Amino acid sequence: MIQFHPPGFGQRTFTTSLGVVAYYAPVQKPWRVSTASDSRTDSPVSKRPPLLFLHSLGGGSSAYEWSKVYPAFASSHDVIAPDLIGWGQSTHPIRDYSSEDYLQNITEILEAIRNLYDEPVPVIATSLTGGLSIRVAIARPDLVRSLFLVSPSGYGDFGVDYRRGLGAQLAATPGIDRLLYAVGAANELAVRNFLQQFLFAKASRITDEMVQAYLASALQPNAEYSALASLKGNIFFDLALFMNQLTVPTQFIWGTNTRFNTPTLGRRLAALNQDAVTQFTEIPDVGILPHLEQPAVISGILQSWLSRDLD
Repeated sequence: MIQFHPPGFGQRTFTTSLGVVAYYAPVQKPWRVSTASDSRTDSPVSKRPPLLFLHSLGGGSSAYEWSKVYPAFASSHDVIAPDLIGWGQSTHPIRDYSSEDYLQNITEILEAIRNLYDEPVPVIATSLTGGLSIRVAIARPDLVRSLFLVSPSGYGDFGVDYRRGLGAQLAATPGIDRLLYAVGAANELAVRNFLQQFLFAKASRITDEMVQAYLASALQPNAEYSALASLKGNIFFDLALFMNQLTVPTQFIWGTNTRFNTPTLGRRLAALNQDAVTQFTEIPDVGILPHLEQPAVISGILQSWLSRDLD
């Protein structure tokens, strides 16, 4: 899937307990790349600070999600944009994924970064991975410098039980689950419809490249296991139960047209810990992926956040 990432970016790997995590980083011109290396991974080590981008966990998700934003930071930071386990070109174990799997996977990625750079890393994450990143930052604040989160959620917030819904029950039914994935996620028409109906505020912003990148991820061998775990609600949790434990400086970004979780929900979550969540920014006329719909806007807000974080 390297063909969907910007020029000069290449694929490297981390080894984790759940398998190999592929990630994307600047490896050649026009970016400045260190030639030093660390024996614990195949990753280069530089004096620039690391910056970690984590994608959401929905059908066809991958590091591509952040590919329109992270090049803006490749001259000042060592960008690290992984495909999480079960997504993109990382290992796809055949398993019934849980939130604990992704808490572990994100923690091990952060530990690998800490081993390389000997400093905590700012984490940029979306949706469910945003919620999971909050939990990781609570458990391991030594690994996370700050959080920049787009529509963070556990999708079970304030006691909502998604698993009682028809979609979750169908996704949990053997036989129907594979059919649901094939028809609803693993073909071009389904991908385009999903982007239009659920992720973007304006269909005119969806490009053929976006559709093909999501489709390529959805068609990876065994990709259905992670996607169906999300559809079933296996990865979901109540983020509201954890918010008051957060100590890491955090900014929330919310699209006004987000269909899954509204800005009102976001403000309720932020209000649970205003000491940690110091910024809440609404972006007009975008959905849950403003970094794909309006990447220049998100890049500018992130630059401002990182400048404040370094002060």
